[in-house]
Amino acid sequence: MEVIWIKYLLLGVLTLNFIVNNILGYLNIKREVPQVPATLQEYVDREKLLKAKNYQKANYSFGLITSFFSFILTICFIYFGFFGWVDNWLNVYVEQPLLLSLVYFAIIFIGSDILSIPFDYYQVFVIEEKFGFNKTSKNTYITDKLKGYVLSILIGGGLLGILLWLIHQMGKDFWWQFWIISSVFMVFVNLFYTALILPLFNKLAPLEDGELKSKIVSYAQSVKFPLDNIFVIDGSKRSSKANAFFSGFGKRKKVVLYDTLIDQHTPDELVAVLAHEIGHYKKKHIIWGMSASVLQVGALLYILSLFIFSENMSLALGGNNMAIHLNIIGFTMLFSPISLFLGIGMNMLSRKNEFEADAYAKTTYAGKPLAEALKTLSVNSLSNINPHPWYVFVNYSHPPLLERLQKLENT
Repeated sequence: MEVIWIKYLLLGVLTLNFIVNNILGYLNIKREVPQVPATLQEYVDREKLLKAKNYQKANYSFGLITSFFSFILTICFIYFGFFGWVDNWLNVYVEQPLLLSLVYFAIIFIGSDILSIPFDYYQVFVIEEKFGFNKTSKNTYITDKLKGYVLSILIGGGLLGILLWLIHQMGKDFWWQFWIISSVFMVFVNLFYTALILPLFNKLAPLEDGELKSKIVSYAQSVKFPLDNIFVIDGSKRSSKANAFFSGFGKRKKVVLYDTLIDQHTPDELVAVLAHEIGHYKKKHIIWGMSASVLQVGALLYILSLFIFSENMSLALGGNNMAIHLNIIGFTMLFSPISLFLGIGMNMLSRKNEFEADAYAKTTYAGKPLAEALKTLSVNSLSNINPHPWYVFVNYSHPPLLERLQKLENT
């Protein structure tokens, strides 16, 4: 009886998650296209806002199809016991438990990725192409996929192997040991991402001497922020959308500017964007964000330890006996409501941090060029300037554009 209840609990959680996400998406897509706000009249017209709405509708409709496909497939796998069927089939050929789990996850990963390729391809080469964003060539797309597979095997497979080995060797105590390992890995990635991983996909070059670099260095010195590592990334290789990010700590800190960002903004706007990023660093948002992520991983692993040896969970997924890999899959499904609430909390924290970083840039540099940069970024990326409040509450890691502009432009 308990097995049946777990099975229907899994089905119920997935259904509830699907319904909530799609209700939020529906509320957001039904928001009316507003009149052009006074603050944006020099940047956008009614036609551009309608185009942004059409882009939003295209992504919503396509997302509804992909999420429905994934939902129905997962429901069928649970209801008809296909997850367990794969495990039972593999048991005939693989006897060693650790190897069995690795092979099982490899099959699930490969199968899931093969099914997702047509959807991903359509997103990039149809939707993004239609609205003028896609710059990815077919060759780049295929190369990215192959590189992604290699990284998934080396990094993802390596971490998964360590996790499974600890579970088999240490029992329920695996959680705090893998927590330490995963925390060290997260810090390592933050320190060395731009040096080791990013160059596999993009070219990074030091920012050339000139007006922009001089202004950036001058501003950084004015706020006592030594900055020697300023790089430009060839983001235009894949998309016309612009971005910038900060990574690393101490002497490893780097600022990376997309070439599309440099092409679309004035030097003053770019310095203001950099001031915003430095604001995150000065306010210790990066450290606090990393700490919150580490705590989340620890909580996730601890809760996983309570389920990892549950025979009923494995049986509910169609297995003949307890299987660690089946329990991990079941746990990821049951954890989704908790993950939703944790995500809401992290997004609330992130939106607060964005306002603080904006305020730092306004105080130490100027609010006007940052506001102008945000307007250009939003207009060029066809962002939604009138999102539904509930959709923002659940999904937005950054405050809506008009809220940020209101704070930046008020003296």
